[in-house]
Amino acid sequence: MIKRLFVSLLMMCSLGVSVAHASLELVITEGVNSARPIGIVPFKWAGPGKLPHDVSAVIASDLQRSGKFSPIPTNQMPQTPYQDKDVDYSAWTAMGVDALLTGTITDAGDGKYRVQYKLIDVVRGALTNGQSKSLQNGKLVLSKDHILFNKQATVPGPRLREYAHRISDLVYEQLTGDRGAFLTRIAYVVVNDKDSYPYQLRIADYDGYNERLVLRSKQPLMSPSWSPDGRQLAYVSFQSGHSEIYLMNIYTGKREKLTSFPRHNGAPVFSPDGKSLALTLSKTGSLQVYTMDLATKKLKQITRGRANNTEPFWNPDGKSLIFTSDRGGKPQIYQVNLASGASKRLTWQGSQNLGGQITPDGRFMIMVNQSRSGFNLAKQDLETGAVQVLTKTLLDESPSIAPNGGMVIYSSMYNKNNVLSMVSIDGRFKARLPATNGRVRAPAWSPFL
Repeated sequence: MIKRLFVSLLMMCSLGVSVAHASLELVITEGVNSARPIGIVPFKWAGPGKLPHDVSAVIASDLQRSGKFSPIPTNQMPQTPYQDKDVDYSAWTAMGVDALLTGTITDAGDGKYRVQYKLIDVVRGALTNGQSKSLQNGKLVLSKDHILFNKQATVPGPRLREYAHRISDLVYEQLTGDRGAFLTRIAYVVVNDKDSYPYQLRIADYDGYNERLVLRSKQPLMSPSWSPDGRQLAYVSFQSGHSEIYLMNIYTGKREKLTSFPRHNGAPVFSPDGKSLALTLSKTGSLQVYTMDLATKKLKQITRGRANNTEPFWNPDGKSLIFTSDRGGKPQIYQVNLASGASKRLTWQGSQNLGGQITPDGRFMIMVNQSRSGFNLAKQDLETGAVQVLTKTLLDESPSIAPNGGMVIYSSMYNKNNVLSMVSIDGRFKARLPATNGRVRAPAWSPFL
């Protein structure tokens, strides 16, 4: 029953061990060999001392973590060119590389840096030897159409790593046609039972750097959810002895209590337009899905009956919700039309399916699927119904999809500890983000920032 599921999740939270305050560190577990080779030449530093961040290393890590690219190790590069005229195109194409990023960084004064960089189409450059011509005003002139982009920016030192993520986004979008999600954050719950406030809500860059404590409590914290503008988190707190839903501005720390009904208040999630919240309440008996208008705080009950209905998630068009229900016996995922109230069952494969989320393009649903192998993440095509199991780790739960739909972060078990893991939407690339001596749960990927 879903109620028993909530109890077991709460018990698992309360059994957490201490966690180090170091940032999360990604460890590749599968999938690199299937990715696309790319050259990320170490950016040339033309200045005194040492840079605060290795920009090209951050970019290479970003692209590798996307699951779509496999940066060539520096010691295996045939050369390190900084001008397109110096590129040995045949040497790079021989390694299977079809794109090359190179750049230089100079001291701009006042603690700022000038970053100049370009992305080169190696295949096109090889065909033309970097000297293609185009017709302009009736004349043949030298063309640089093998230069996919050539950019520069002046960046304050403390934001150099952030700008590296920006470059990664530009490269990713240029080469895939999809928006990159490297300038995003994750929120998650950490349990440290040796701390006087053992339950901690933290946020970090998507790759675990710049971790920041935003809330701590002596009682459990659960289910963080980002607002579409990335400024607020909705979450569940037990600070009063029973579950309540709060809204917090992560920049000011201002908090607002939204619900405190008897028994269960849980699973808050923002609507795509940020004006409403879907949530689960048991104030009438069984667990039911509601929506709340955040301006008026008016509640609307969406599901009814004796069954337990929980874990709502919005369809990207905002016109329907998916949710988990045990109305058929064991938990399965259903969809309800918010205008008509009509609902239908979406999942049929596996003994249980729960925790569903829909990709931003509306094509797929990511869920926790129980089969003979245990609880794992699976992807269901919402048009055909075809299901693909994405993970093979232990006790996978709490999936959260990147805003570009390319990756999923989730909680799993590793060495008897809860850690955060990632899997690409096609299941080919997997990675782990462990925290030393810690239990990390309930990840939530932010919107684009």
